[in-house]
Amino acid sequence: MADFFQNGVITTLQKLGKRNLEEIEKELIEFPKRNRAVLLLPALYSEFEREAMPSILEELKKVNYLDMIVLSLGMAHEEEFLRVKKIMSQLPQKVKIVWNQGDRIQSLYNLLEEKGFIANIPGKGAAVWMAMGYILSGNRNVVIALHDCDIKDYSRELLARLIYPLVRPGANFEFSKGYYARVSGMLYGRVTRLFVTPLIRSLKKLLGVNKFLEYLDSFRFILSGEFALIGELARGINISPSWGLEISILSEIYKNTSEDRICQVELVETYEHKHQKLSIENPNRGLLKMASDIARILFRILSEDGIIMSEAFFRTLITTYINFAKETVEKFYALSMINGLSYDRHREIKTVEAFANTLSRAKDDFIKDPMSIPVLSSWNRVEAAIPNFMDLIREAVEEDNK
Repeated sequence: MADFFQNGVITTLQKLGKRNLEEIEKELIEFPKRNRAVLLLPALYSEFEREAMPSILEELKKVNYLDMIVLSLGMAHEEEFLRVKKIMSQLPQKVKIVWNQGDRIQSLYNLLEEKGFIANIPGKGAAVWMAMGYILSGNRNVVIALHDCDIKDYSRELLARLIYPLVRPGANFEFSKGYYARVSGMLYGRVTRLFVTPLIRSLKKLLGVNKFLEYLDSFRFILSGEFALIGELARGINISPSWGLEISILSEIYKNTSEDRICQVELVETYEHKHQKLSIENPNRGLLKMASDIARILFRILSEDGIIMSEAFFRTLITTYINFAKETVEKFYALSMINGLSYDRHREIKTVEAFANTLSRAKDDFIKDPMSIPVLSSWNRVEAAIPNFMDLIREAVEEDNK
């Protein structure tokens, strides 16, 4: 049985025992319809050719409380889009596909750039952002849930638990973040375990009391791709199109609502999905690229809050990070041993060294250009500048889905 300990500044909703899933789903149907539930799925076409997506769709066929499923499809030409549309039509729910490479959506990206907005940057962030625009064009009173499409052991319980705190009467949460154990014979989640958490704790040590860093350090799996939020909150947040998507969203949630309206939910006991590669020889791909983007977006957020980061500060930060990360390796070695998990301590230390080099490069990039990672503007700002833009999104998606 999981613990019920509450630490940090946000509410943690652990998975205590095994509550009947059908009972949760029945409540989700019966709760007042003040908030419609919509599932947003960001996916590349290639994910429809892998093993995870078919099992996810089979599970979703059993979900009966969703108002709509919106698939934000990337890297797909017309024939592939039509194939995906046929596959998604097998679901019993109302389904819409935002075809990001289609002419209609591409024309909207072009219009945004003509009006001075950063827009057409391929990646998960832009796909999520455009799909949110479509969802919000229909109704403000909506709960948007998002999860990745590469989950090999997907269960619809994940979705139910993610949405539940936002629609349960009296709970008053506006944002929920999923967490779980990335364990399958060994520990995964290297960027979270060996980079982001040691980096945040190093920054806390150097900067002292900092409410934002304390907030970030409260999340048990800060880089999980699963979250849900109410529509009114979604309208007001900026989004990073890079690997810094999760950190940027947490930053925007922090700015736009109070900590007591934020929760993290244990979704499943273990979680298995596609593992990114760490290539020391190529720092511009895979996990090292992810770590670099995360560091730069974090530096940008802190600098926007008035934190001064000099060369001397960064030198100290890198040294502190290495010490924290190597101590973390020993902790995870002990955790693995007591649970009978495989653990390659040497490989983990080499991973820390690679992350330290990445942190140094990210520091150099940030100093050269603190605004190097672009940000997609909030839908409130877009709507103020182009009043009919959300209507244009809706028209484009409806035409593509005929």
